[in-house]
Amino acid sequence: MGNSFKKIISIEEAMENFHDGMTILFGGFGGIGSPPTIIDGILEKGIRNLTLIGNDTGFPHIGIGKIVSQGKAVKIIASHIGSNPVAGQLMTEGKLDVEFSPQGILAERIRAGGVGLAGILSDIGIDNEMVSSNKQKVKTNGKEYLVETALTGDVSIVFAKKADPYGNLIYDKSARNTNPLVAMAGNITIAEVEEIVPLGSLNPDEIITPGVFVDYIVPSKGVNWKWVWE
Repeated sequence: MGNSFKKIISIEEAMENFHDGMTILFGGFGGIGSPPTIIDGILEKGIRNLTLIGNDTGFPHIGIGKIVSQGKAVKIIASHIGSNPVAGQLMTEGKLDVEFSPQGILAERIRAGGVGLAGILSDIGIDNEMVSSNKQKVKTNGKEYLVETALTGDVSIVFAKKADPYGNLIYDKSARNTNPLVAMAGNITIAEVEEIVPLGSLNPDEIITPGVFVDYIVPSKGVNWKWVWE
């Protein structure tokens, strides 16, 4: 195998990057766009005490919700948890620490982490004591803002429709959601893909996530990727 293909690894190899107590950024919206093979791999390895960062908690048996529902997470930073009643129950029982962030602010915090910023300024919720009490405030141009800290993680997991061996990614319609932002913000980014195509097969104008952000590519279950270089 040439150097061009070192990013393509098995799910077993990918699991070497996961451990107890780590922070995982995940793509997806209600489970759509979340990487099922990687999530199943995390559960099978029995990793626990996770901090999760992503749009929501999915559903009890769909997406990242499977990890939450099995009690493997101790904290989640998300825009909502309403689609997963188990997450709400765990929060009420004090077993899951939930930090809510408005969806747009959450996306910008992840983007900030991906481009190396310490945070962003926003006036959303500044008049709400519950929102602003624990956040730093600054004034600029005569207006007061809240400091929303950037978000990063040990590993980012994303789901794409196609990848070439360099890790350039194309997403499937709405499954794109937060994946491009999440792919930028992890110390390591692992992309699960439905199809791996030869180099040069992707139209550069269609590529959403450049391969420079992707460290490893994991084929979804049932995907035969060896033909790419055979």
